[in-house]
Amino acid sequence: MIAVSRLDEVERFRSLVACRLGLQFEDAKLSFLAEVLRRRLETSGRISETYLARLEADTSREELGVLAQELTVPETYFFRNIDQFRAFSEIVVPERVHAQAAQRRLRILSAGCASGEEAYTIAIVLREIALDPSWKVSIQGVDMNRAMLEKAARAHFSDWALRGAPAEIQHKWFRRNGSDFVLVDAIRSSVQFAVGNLAEDDTNLWQPDTYDVVFCRNVIMYFTPQNAQTLVTRIARSLAPGGYLFLGHAETLRGLSKDFHLHHTHGTFYYQRKEGDKFAAPRSTADNMQSDAFVPTLPAVIEGADTWVDTIKKAAERIQVLTQAPAVPVPAAATLSPRWDLGLALDLLRNERFTEALDLVRALPSESARDPDALLLLAVLLTHSGQLSSAEEVCRRLLGVDELNAGAHYLLALCCESVGDRRGAADHDQAAVYLDAAFAMARLHLGLLARRAGDHETARRELGQALVLLQREDASRLLLFGGGFSRETLLTLCRAELHACGDPA
Repeated sequence: MIAVSRLDEVERFRSLVACRLGLQFEDAKLSFLAEVLRRRLETSGRISETYLARLEADTSREELGVLAQELTVPETYFFRNIDQFRAFSEIVVPERVHAQAAQRRLRILSAGCASGEEAYTIAIVLREIALDPSWKVSIQGVDMNRAMLEKAARAHFSDWALRGAPAEIQHKWFRRNGSDFVLVDAIRSSVQFAVGNLAEDDTNLWQPDTYDVVFCRNVIMYFTPQNAQTLVTRIARSLAPGGYLFLGHAETLRGLSKDFHLHHTHGTFYYQRKEGDKFAAPRSTADNMQSDAFVPTLPAVIEGADTWVDTIKKAAERIQVLTQAPAVPVPAAATLSPRWDLGLALDLLRNERFTEALDLVRALPSESARDPDALLLLAVLLTHSGQLSSAEEVCRRLLGVDELNAGAHYLLALCCESVGDRRGAADHDQAAVYLDAAFAMARLHLGLLARRAGDHETARRELGQALVLLQREDASRLLLFGGGFSRETLLTLCRAELHACGDPA
């Protein structure tokens, strides 16, 4: 436990770590931070006030490097997330070679490179592609941890660091030296390493329109939201128009940036900077679609439907009767505020009066055609009403406005399934899950697709995750994407499907 007398110092230390290094530490990590602070005070021989004041000053860069080593545990290896390197070699490099044909130059940055495995993997992949030797290729690795950079420069690695590298790659580009593997000079000399703090606005590192590709994997997940957003903005500006960004497999730009297109190939996701010089301001994370708990009384899950959309349609047969109830007053479009409120439409949706809600959303001013919330609600209502072609068209428009909208991808998955395109449905569900790992309905739908395809292993995995996520899913998201079913009904469905796959859950 942290002594009360030290708590203010630890809080100040946490704030400085966030400010100077960009790193975020939750309350559960306060004891860890207190121990790091204690060790640094003992080593430096300073009292806390002097030490913390020095961190606040611009003269503490050496100490920041030591703290980076203390506070981060870099886990990396050659060809980590190998699907990304397949996309890099087969899609990204050929496209950038075409784009840079006049300059005959490629510039690649490994941001947060740790001990160099990622940067060296990039160099190996480029050698394997066999670019024209007249091309000038620059690969730069940047990290705050000096000890890791020294290890990278030595280029001696254990067999554990090569666990992801194919055998032929190991044989071709490494030489045995006792228990170590040593990179050949041709690869070693093709990468330059430098100390760099990704939380700082380094004008040399982040020159505009510089890089063709930036790898910044498993970095922003440790940053505070504000620092993550700022770093992504710097990356976007430093990429050449059309340049590419690779993040860690658990990271996404959702809520951080609108400056990129999302790509999904080779079983992985990555980003491409949009053309043009203007950068969109990140969308507010405030959720203006919140609602009170919604637990409608609906019959048990309907059996015999071929698709999840069929299940929703069968449930809607009862809803058709409800829509004949006396209508609530619907304001004319002319009386709506320029900053329209979707609350009434959501109330109608909550009461299963889809037709009236759809009429209301369609009556919004023309400016709503560019509003992501209005478009998403329109697509949901069209899906509930069985107008799937129109729903698909609205989803495409929504992705044109907000390309990282997980809800649009989920609704497109339903549209694809309805016409028998299960592969397309799974692709869109996977995109939704990538963009929002806590999206319960996308997980559930992936499980249903796998179950119907006879892939019980995948079905058990996805349905198991959906079962956990559904229990804590936000009520407003269930209202939008739950197909008219309550949380308990969806949980019952999930358990039944798991049981059908041989899982006793």
